Formats: sequence, C-alpha cells, structure tokens
Amino acid sequence: MKALRCPVVELRQYTLHPGRRDVLVDLFDREFVESQESVGATVLGQFRDLDDPDRFVWLRGFEDMPRRARALESFYGGPVWQAHRDEANATMIDSDDVLLLRPASARGGFPVTDGARPAPGEPAPSPPSLFLATIWYGHRSFDTPFVEFFEQRVRPVLAETGGEPLAYLQSEHSPNTFPALPVRLDEEVFVWFARFTDEAHIDDHLERLRLSGRWREEVLPTLSKRWARLPHRLRLAPTERSALR
Repeated sequence: MKALRCPVVELRQYTLHPGRRDVLVDLFDREFVESQESVGATVLGQFRDLDDPDRFVWLRGFEDMPRRARALESFYGGPVWQAHRDEANATMIDSDDVLLLRPASARGGFPVTDGARPAPGEPAPSPPSLFLATIWYGHRSFDTPFVEFFEQRVRPVLAETGGEPLAYLQSEHSPNTFPALPVRLDEEVFVWFARFTDEAHIDDHLERLRLSGRWREEVLPTLSKRWARLPHRLRLAPTERSALR
C-alpha cells in the first residue's frame, strides 16, 4: 500500500447530546462522505468512541492549506450541508475540538484502502477492525530528532507488542485557512494510529507495552521529558462507511 496524498489532516472530536450519536453517524455516512470528496476533501475515516457513547471522531484530509480553504468553502456553502446542517448541528454540543496535523515523515501518512468503503446502504465487505489513537502533548515542538527517535526507538517497540503504527502525525501550525471552523493551533501534539482486531487485542498490546523493558528503559525517559501532560488514548470503532476499517 502507498501513502494517501493528505499532507494536511484534521482529527475532529465531537461531543454530542446524549443518545444522538447514531443519528449523526447515519446522516454523516449517507450525506457527508461523497459530498465532501467531490469538492476536494478526503474523508479518511469516521468512528464511534468506544469509551464515550456521546463522542463522534473523524479524520479529514487535504492536499494543502489553500485547497483546504477551497474545499471547505465549497462544502459548507454548498447544497448538501445547507440541506442537512440543522439536523447535524442538533446532535452536537461541541464540534470545535479539532487538531490540525501533518504526517511526521514521508512514511507517516495513512495508507490507501481502495474499495474498503461500501456504497450507501450496502453491507461492509468484512468486519471492521478497531483503532487506537494515541495523542502525545508536548511542551515544545516535536522536531526532526524526535521523529527519528520515534521511528528508530518507539515504533519497533510498538510493533513488537502488537501495535504497529498505521500512521503517525504531528501538529501543523499553518494559519487556519477557514476560520469559520476553529482548530487547536496552540498545542504541540504527536499522534499515532494503530489497527487491532478487537478490544482484547488492544488490551493485550497495552499490557505488553506496560511490561516491556525496552519501553520503560529506552522510550519513557525520553518521552517524559517532552510531555506537557499525560498522553490521551482514543479507542475507535469505524462506522459502517468508514474507509479506515
């Protein structure tokens, strides 16, 4: 597989009104996938948060920041969003928790998953995997030496413990080219995503990681010097029409 051409990625986390997530998921999968991609965005994946029944998480990619602006102007000013925005917004308490990211290296982007997304109303071709997103918050930028440290020291331990990173990204600090949608530009983050067969597989990986001597002795001492706060994990289940599955 090759990397998707998404040098700009949004990680979007929505807090929803209780019991309204499936309403948004159904609407999103039916109306907001092809309509966004037709104007230049890439809907990488959309997910239910396994640990919060009122959280919807999704990933959207772009070729660059100017094309991000054009795609968002076209979509949010276009007929599909105008027709369904009231229904979508009625499910949401907050939609401003957005991290703007870029692949941390040439190998850090999401892989192509051709044909993985079923057509509207069609069953998925196979049971979906689960995903674990790990967000590190830094008190300074994750520079080139840190990326090299991740690739040479962190990634091998993750792979050994069953959590090979599918993609790894860091903060993109370009000015927000579509200010109508806020993003968290004042934070330094490094995020990686891994795919698992089920919840037991995630639990096994995290336990093996906790017990790993290499993790404790070679990785954590370096990470702890950079943390602004403890990392955050999202356990994510793909929706019926997520391309990442």
